[in-house]
Amino acid sequence: MKAIVLHSIVPVRAKASEESEQLTQLMFGETCTILEEKPRWKRVKSDLDGQTGWVDFKMITAMSPAEYRNYAPRWQKTTARVCFPVAFAVSGNNGQTIPLSMGTRLPDYRDGQFSVLGVPFRIQPDMVTPEALEMNAENLMRVTRFMLNVPYLWGGKNALGMDCSGFTQIVHSLFGHNLLRNAREQITQGRKISSLRSVKPGDLAFFDHEDGRITHVGLLLDSQRIMHCSGRIKIERIDQSGIWSVELADTSQPDGVLTHHLVDIRRY
Repeated sequence: MKAIVLHSIVPVRAKASEESEQLTQLMFGETCTILEEKPRWKRVKSDLDGQTGWVDFKMITAMSPAEYRNYAPRWQKTTARVCFPVAFAVSGNNGQTIPLSMGTRLPDYRDGQFSVLGVPFRIQPDMVTPEALEMNAENLMRVTRFMLNVPYLWGGKNALGMDCSGFTQIVHSLFGHNLLRNAREQITQGRKISSLRSVKPGDLAFFDHEDGRITHVGLLLDSQRIMHCSGRIKIERIDQSGIWSVELADTSQPDGVLTHHLVDIRRY
């Protein structure tokens, strides 16, 4: 059975419990497959990136096969995205307002209007990028400058809390790139770049833990600066060793502390 999200954001949890960790989030208009049901909970698989987990049954709406066949292709192929941290859409049916987070897809978008399951919505056109953006330094700063200082949230991918790979997934979606959800998955996509000397704005840098697991990803602005979510979204210095945090500098390390060890760079 298929279902759709009609809330701004829906948390996806590891277990069927409000106390369970959040693995990721589903966004308004996103569809999913229901895999299993329990009282008050449904285990779902995202049609966008394949992530699975448990959601509160009240936060998704079942779709008939006909509704899904009519809606899913339009949602999947739309290039229109919310390009500000938060925008507000107004329902043409009841006038209610719903906040939409950056990266939300807007099916059938045209001139400040879109529709979901036949319900028309209005949205400010300057909050939307109708087509995928060209990846360059200007466009990258245009869409990320308002995201600075968004706090870190495990499994988050919205303007009130993001994790490192949620940040990179959302930003790249505005440029027409469908990244997988986690850093260990995103590193399997794209083309390997040999060194920082060859990077372009928007390339992703990956970092590992002591045991070799990929545990962190960030967005390269150029060969010396990276924007990433660690505690909060911020810009820090990077070299071939990794990320250097000036926030942790002291008299013994006045130029900063190496916090993340660089292992790979990818272009999409």
